[in-house]
Amino acid sequence: MPLIDFVSPSAVVPALKVNGKKQAIQDLAARAAILCGQNERVIFDTLMQREKLGSTGIGHGIAIPHGKLPKLEKLFGLFARLDRPIDFESLDGQPVDLVFLLLAPEGAGADHLKALASVARLLRDPDIAHKLRESSASEALYAVLTMTPSAAA
Repeated sequence: MPLIDFVSPSAVVPALKVNGKKQAIQDLAARAAILCGQNERVIFDTLMQREKLGSTGIGHGIAIPHGKLPKLEKLFGLFARLDRPIDFESLDGQPVDLVFLLLAPEGAGADHLKALASVARLLRDPDIAHKLRESSASEALYAVLTMTPSAAA
């Protein structure tokens, strides 16, 4: 599932300044609420409930906070490159500097999992992660996130 299907150029934050996990999720929830027209508090609460089940920090400086919202009509993604790495209680104990927020409609089922797998696969690619860490302009970050797999090689 290509990220271009659920990430827009306006949903890329090139240098998010936050001091910790909760603040990062709060800031991303606020930005997501504006872009997808959902309630900020509902987004924040949904993401924090998911974090209580276990950190969405998947290792290698990457976190993919995600959740399902009842009133959301389609998949929504938001990418942020953090100004400086933060503790996200990741599986490998490493600080996180690349965060991809993924929201799905409550009934999304397999599409939510496919999108999550696509995001994880893309961000775990060392070349892609390196390009994301080196890019400072939102246009460049969006281009890296949405390029076709063959172009990424």
